[in-house]
Amino acid sequence: METAIQIQNIWKIFGNTSKEALDAIQNKNISKHEALEKYNSVIGVSDVSFDVNKGEIFCVMGLSGSGKSTLVRHINRLLEPTSGKILINNQDVMQFDKESLQELRNKKIGMVFQNFALMPHRSVLDNIAMPLEIRGVSKNDRLDTATNILNIVELQGWGNKYAHELSGGMQQRVGLARALAADPEFLLMDEPFSALDPLIRRQLQSEFIKLSKKMKKTTVFITHDLDEAVRVGHRIAIMRDGAVVQIGTPEEIVINPADEYVADFVKGISRLKVVQAKTIMKSIEEHEKKFGPLENNGLVNENDVLSKLIETSISKDKPIIVTNKNNEKKGVITQSDLLKAVVEGNENE
Repeated sequence: METAIQIQNIWKIFGNTSKEALDAIQNKNISKHEALEKYNSVIGVSDVSFDVNKGEIFCVMGLSGSGKSTLVRHINRLLEPTSGKILINNQDVMQFDKESLQELRNKKIGMVFQNFALMPHRSVLDNIAMPLEIRGVSKNDRLDTATNILNIVELQGWGNKYAHELSGGMQQRVGLARALAADPEFLLMDEPFSALDPLIRRQLQSEFIKLSKKMKKTTVFITHDLDEAVRVGHRIAIMRDGAVVQIGTPEEIVINPADEYVADFVKGISRLKVVQAKTIMKSIEEHEKKFGPLENNGLVNENDVLSKLIETSISKDKPIIVTNKNNEKKGVITQSDLLKAVVEGNENE
């Protein structure tokens, strides 16, 4: 996979003596409490490193104060790191001059915040077109683009309305449309749906997933909700006290939490939503040696999750065959395998 964003050993320490505090943290192993007490410095991000692949939705999650929102603001240098490197398409963002940084923010990166931040005196269309206006695009062209984006986020007919005439969910769609209007290569989304009612939040998550498959934007998605991270993200980084404690696919994190902190997070997530066929399948050859040829069995994809596997198994009442994207047979899953996958999940809770 092609790497789009590289975060390398990022530290963010707030305070007038941040450099001295960082030196003491790295060389004297002082604690977060000692950094505050001795240097009046607060550790916001602590030695974070990860890569984001091109076209990936990479979720960063953690509780309030974990450093996730602070971290995402370093990617386009809304915040300057105390130490570390940020590379976008192999270019060191820390070396960008004012003009290059402005171009990065205006053309390559779109941001969507929890606060919709719509201009109340502008219509929906004018709000969406605002990034293009800043770029100097002609009025007709930017309104044409805004109208097309409005259709993509399913707000046809609302272009001439104002923010106060829209529901919260509709306002957030406008915020997303505004970020997409400039056709950025990257999206930074800071808890975009957390202020919405659960039903609207889930609906927008579904629409965002569908939109992402279509537009393939490389996305860093910040959330405090593990259910949302599991549903939306290809991979998840879990943060605590400014540091990343685990990175993995939803399945990897649910099945193999790195420590008790992560285990507490994931214990409420059903394995039915994340465990995939390829994880629990067995060899077809071994199965046929024991039980004979497989005939007219149900087929599932290697990425199908446990809930779908169980549904298929019940409907066929026999072992199911696992195939890859090329429809090649890769393994077999028995009802005993399915039961074991569910029971092991319950034992870990």
